[in-house]
Amino acid sequence: MSDDDAAPGGSDADDEELTYADAGVDIEASEAATAALIGAVGESEGDYAGLLDIGDRYLALATDGVGTKLLVAEALADYSTVGIDCIAMNANDLVAAGVRPVAFVDYLAVDEPDETFSEQVGQGLDAGAEAADIELVGGETAVMPEVVRGLDLAGTCAGLAAKDAVFPGEAEPGDALVGFSSSGIHSNGLTLARTAVTREHEYTDPCPFGDYDTLGEALLEPTRIYTHLLDPMRDHDVRAAAHVTGGGWTNLERLGEHRYVIEDPFDAQPVFEFVQSAGNVSDEEMHRTFNMGTGFVCALAPDDAEALADDTEGRVIGRVEEGTGVSIRGLEL
Repeated sequence: MSDDDAAPGGSDADDEELTYADAGVDIEASEAATAALIGAVGESEGDYAGLLDIGDRYLALATDGVGTKLLVAEALADYSTVGIDCIAMNANDLVAAGVRPVAFVDYLAVDEPDETFSEQVGQGLDAGAEAADIELVGGETAVMPEVVRGLDLAGTCAGLAAKDAVFPGEAEPGDALVGFSSSGIHSNGLTLARTAVTREHEYTDPCPFGDYDTLGEALLEPTRIYTHLLDPMRDHDVRAAAHVTGGGWTNLERLGEHRYVIEDPFDAQPVFEFVQSAGNVSDEEMHRTFNMGTGFVCALAPDDAEALADDTEGRVIGRVEEGTGVSIRGLEL
């Protein structure tokens, strides 16, 4: 095709439909690699968190990092919120298991030490710990110039739960699904979001939506922390919960091999529409990658679901049926 025949506003490549795999993250390959690792070391009890029997209680551990969201922080020279993401990604996984997070340790790897971004990371960790109501009990900073470019941030969260307080972990057909809104993209799918946005934009470009000064600020919106839901979910006999992270809405399949029909999800924030338009991303790929406005979902009996929604900021968004897959917004995932 000649230049005259190219579509207005960009190259042919910019008009091609973008997928998460195209951006560099193949979910199926990642799951296969994870399965291989688990097979080599042996499985632990628990899905979102490893559960260790310590007598009358479980000690739970979850570990995760911030991922390529750090590249947006680097571009804006603003690391003040990524510590919140680091704590949220771990604490929320414990909450999904029915475990109360109690303590957190961080691991900061850098190519060279820098007091400015270290201080900003620390500010975010402090804010995240306060929001999650946990203690920061230590951490490690490693200087590895031949291994790391810039920095990487990860951490481990410890939690405790009485054995009868942990969620059974399996939804039942007939259950209702209660959802809770996200704050935006959170800390998953950033490789796709970044690739889409930077096709024709810079992170420092003015943001055309919300109260953000730049597009980068919209991508850096911190992950919402859901620890405040733990007591209400226990009070209303939640059977299983899912933190909607990597894999998007297919995370609901971690509630058991059933069919999940979503009829009233929370609206997706404008950042998702912008990413989808900028990257020409299909509706199905968006829902297989991002939370699309709903960051946490739990399954419980219908009467209990209505009560839980009344007692929290959540709402009934769907139901559990016999079958397989996830149905949402006219899509079958």
